[in-house]
Amino acid sequence: MALVSASIITIGDELLIGQVIDTNSAWIAQQLLDLGIEIIRRTAIGDDKNAIMDTLSKDLQAVQLVILTGGLGPTSDDITKPALCEYFNSKLVVNKKVESHLRSLFERRNIPIFPANLSQAEVPENCHVLFNRQGTAPGMLFEKNNSIIISLPGVPHEMKGIMEDEVIPMLRKRFSSDAFMYRTIMTAGFGETAIAEKIKDIEEKLPSHIRLAYLPAYRMVRLRLTGSGADKNILNEELKKLQEAIANRLNEMVVSLEDLPLEQIIISKLTKENQTIALAESCTGGYIGHRITQIHGASKCFLGSIVCYQYSAKELLLGVDVAVLKNQGAVCEEVAKQMAIGVRKSLKSHIGFGITGLLSAGGDDDKTPVGTVWMAVCDESAVRTIKYNFPYDRIQNKEVAANMALLFIWKYINHFL
Repeated sequence: MALVSASIITIGDELLIGQVIDTNSAWIAQQLLDLGIEIIRRTAIGDDKNAIMDTLSKDLQAVQLVILTGGLGPTSDDITKPALCEYFNSKLVVNKKVESHLRSLFERRNIPIFPANLSQAEVPENCHVLFNRQGTAPGMLFEKNNSIIISLPGVPHEMKGIMEDEVIPMLRKRFSSDAFMYRTIMTAGFGETAIAEKIKDIEEKLPSHIRLAYLPAYRMVRLRLTGSGADKNILNEELKKLQEAIANRLNEMVVSLEDLPLEQIIISKLTKENQTIALAESCTGGYIGHRITQIHGASKCFLGSIVCYQYSAKELLLGVDVAVLKNQGAVCEEVAKQMAIGVRKSLKSHIGFGITGLLSAGGDDDKTPVGTVWMAVCDESAVRTIKYNFPYDRIQNKEVAANMALLFIWKYINHFL
């Protein structure tokens, strides 16, 4: 049976001008991928009736499933519902279940309900209502020429609620397609060109039903093997062998064979070995700690991060030698070492990590080249340091510094340093 294909359309002027970052389409795409549905197009459009209708018509020529998000609110700029009503040649009718939910919701919150709020209970007569337990705007499902069109609210938690409660179970029952699977190789420290050169012969011999994608981030590249086929077991074995072949070839470049963030891999490793870690952050301002605490279960191994931006904080909180700070400046190997040792002692962790750097021009350090970052990691018996020179702007330098810090920690706890 042929592979089911889909498109995702996100609606809102705020998306086009960059006022709001589109996270909805990325989340939806991942859910569809897990169902074996191939996404062939993702489009962002403004709050414009003609744009909605034209994009929908174009996508329905190529896919069996279209999911739209956004433009279902109660105000005049939310025009997705009227556009769909016109596109499907329908009229708006009041859905009593939605109206009852709206009245109950506003009553529980002790908020007055206005006619505009009640208008959200109006839906196209020929749609199937997808109930929104998280909010006020219902989702809608239409069918046309054996294709399914689903319209969801743009509020992320409301969209996810409808997807999980109604859409995903329906799609799982409705679509039976060829097996669609993927495997991942997470790499760090090398660019995609270097990686491609090392696996060139493997890539050239890939069968037509399997493709390799390079997904680069700052100093990290995720390789994704994607395949489709009639037999799930055969396809799984093919992908597994290719994943192993690529990982063996790349060797020291490989961080993980699971599609997991580096911070989660570190937490899993430390938790398994009953080890704890503490951070001392200067130039990253607590961002590495933020990344780690985004992961469920981080408290099992992460004791905390001391943000020591000023000289005085480094001296008072970590015991960094004031003479070193005055003579060598904050951005040097010795300060990074003393920060790592100091935070390990202060928080009584097994492992200490320190980072100090100059991410952009300015401040009182006119001798250190912009982009210079020193890192140190230690336990009770050893300290390791590394120096980087990043060429980006302040925000990018901070992001890549955090990535490289996590990679440095990962190498240390795996005894690669």
